[in-house]
Amino acid sequence: MSKGTITRERIVDQALKEASLLGLEGLSLGHLAEQVGMSKSGLFAHFGSKEELQKQILGAAATKFGEIVVRPALTAPRGVPRVRAMFEGWLRWERDESVPGGCVFTHAQAELDDKPGPVRDELARWQQEWKGMLARAAAIAIDEKQFRKNVDTTQFAFQMFGIVFAYYHAKRLLEEPTAEAQARAAFESLIEWASA
Repeated sequence: MSKGTITRERIVDQALKEASLLGLEGLSLGHLAEQVGMSKSGLFAHFGSKEELQKQILGAAATKFGEIVVRPALTAPRGVPRVRAMFEGWLRWERDESVPGGCVFTHAQAELDDKPGPVRDELARWQQEWKGMLARAAAIAIDEKQFRKNVDTTQFAFQMFGIVFAYYHAKRLLEEPTAEAQARAAFESLIEWASA
């Protein structure tokens, strides 16, 4: 691995932490340069634009999410155990040390939902991909006869998204001590609704 690649990865790792605390839009190139011990122009030379850095941050977040949530879930048995593993991993992701301020995707969706451009497109693409994975996991649960045949897997994925985003909102903004218990209860209701 080249020195430039190592430096770039170090910058993106630090930028991911910063973005989890400040958001993609709140990220300051000057502050980030200080954090990684570089000049602002030296840091800028690695990316060419703040927009490119933001895309790289989302890519790094997706990679970490894959390591923390997706890969472990795919080792769980097919069907409901895998759906549960996805949910548990998703809750764990919010507490991972790589994102000390919580889920970067949740922050970014609020920042970018009405702001067209390549960074928003990248976020939307990743979110659609994750929703598709959740829907496929629900479809496998149908194949395994653990969910009813007529479960709308797209609706299932939508509701699972809703539960997790409500959890993030209740935990982070409202600081509700029961946020996780409420999210788990809502998830169990969703599983019960879908179950054969």
